[in-house]
Amino acid sequence: MTMRTLARIVGVLILTTLAACESAAHISPERNALVHLALPPVPVSYLGVYEPEGPSSYRQVRNFGQAVGRKPNIVVYYSAVNEPFQSAFARKARGHGATVLVQIEPWHTSMTAVASGAYDSWLRSYADAVVRFGHPVMISWAQEANGDWYPWGYRHVAPAMWVRAWRHIVNVFRGRGAYNVTWVWDMNRDNHGNTGRLKNWWPGAKYVTWVGIDGYYFRWSDTYHSVLGRTIADARTFTSRPVLVEETAVGQVAGQAAKIPGLFAGIRRDHVLGLVWFDEAQHHGLYHQDWRLENHPAGLAAFRKALGELTTPKWAVHAHRGGPCPSPHGPAHEQLTGAGRVGRSAQSQPCGG
Repeated sequence: MTMRTLARIVGVLILTTLAACESAAHISPERNALVHLALPPVPVSYLGVYEPEGPSSYRQVRNFGQAVGRKPNIVVYYSAVNEPFQSAFARKARGHGATVLVQIEPWHTSMTAVASGAYDSWLRSYADAVVRFGHPVMISWAQEANGDWYPWGYRHVAPAMWVRAWRHIVNVFRGRGAYNVTWVWDMNRDNHGNTGRLKNWWPGAKYVTWVGIDGYYFRWSDTYHSVLGRTIADARTFTSRPVLVEETAVGQVAGQAAKIPGLFAGIRRDHVLGLVWFDEAQHHGLYHQDWRLENHPAGLAAFRKALGELTTPKWAVHAHRGGPCPSPHGPAHEQLTGAGRVGRSAQSQPCGG
């Protein structure tokens, strides 16, 4: 081989390498391969909170953590269709050791339109922003669909269409490389009359990371079993996905200070991931009580004591990098693929939570 031939080969190799580098440099961040980030499904390891000032401010979240004696590691905020991902709030939460849980509420939005791709431009943009954030994010879509108080729920939208919309959203996100999302399927407690059969809204294990159950203590007669335990048991008849109490609180009418110990005992007994407390003061009747712990010294003291007595001290979120996480409920037959609140609004009918 002559030196000229060798030089020509070397030149071609250099040009090829430069071209490849230039091409790689122009690949948009959202299209790059992303390390899979899944939150570890460790029972009794998550303390979450919703505060009405979020996502514009973190002040109330910080105050809640100081009041209960532990920083929350899940922070909820609510979002509408066509709103962008609040990356600044997500970064603020991460700086305080927390992961955001975004409840996307499709007001004035057709599930059929979502499932058919009419909102794909927004979904792709949202997914790209989540990818650029580069850390775990929790997302729930059209919560409490098994209840009849939201226009996307029971008696308003066919469960099969709701499921189609959910699956489409997850597929769009995965198509953009957003594998840092923990998909939380959020349903309401069984209310015997204004809720449908829970399983009808199940999208399948391939499309769900965690199960979320919402339930509030409205009356003195309410117990952990009636508010949460019975519905959690129902969900576990058709999935082994980890369960998070995604939204709960105990009202004054229900006996806040007296019922909080039973709430924590039930979560520990059922090996639930943890709870998200709806920390808002409402004054709109039985279903929209003053849930805010800071307003009630006895309830706050009971919460601090129950929280301090939990046997698992791992309340810090650490991303699980790499492969799937096993279910904490024995041998898993489903592989983790990974990734209403009662009343923030008086639009919710009898049980927005």
